[in-house]
Amino acid sequence: QVQLVESGGGLVQAGGSLRLSCAASGRIGRIDAMGWYRQAPGKQRELVATAPSGGSSDYADSVKGRFTISRDNVKNTVYLQMNSLKPEDTAVYYCNAVIRRLFSSITSEYWGQGTQVTVSS
Repeated sequence: QVQLVESGGGLVQAGGSLRLSCAASGRIGRIDAMGWYRQAPGKQRELVATAPSGGSSDYADSVKGRFTISRDNVKNTVYLQMNSLKPEDTAVYYCNAVIRRLFSSITSEYWGQGTQVTVSS
């Protein structure tokens, strides 16, 4: 099986910073895109940032210039550095990865369990 385990959420004041981590483990053959989504109460889940295996990262307009996504392909880990946090960034943040399992030709999408980020004003 494949698992995504997130860490790094918490409570922070507006203007502060947090760094989220998400480590993929299990029978991994190849990881394609990795990214972060978020879901605020009463709202749909939305894309925050993606980091493909090749090419440039992409960000939601609302976080451009404040958030940075990065990957450590040796550790199968994706990070989200969040600076200048705003109350509207409050949400549950989910890690997402498109992974081909060992000895398989099929890629599947996996999700982490979510980590709460709360930004107080």
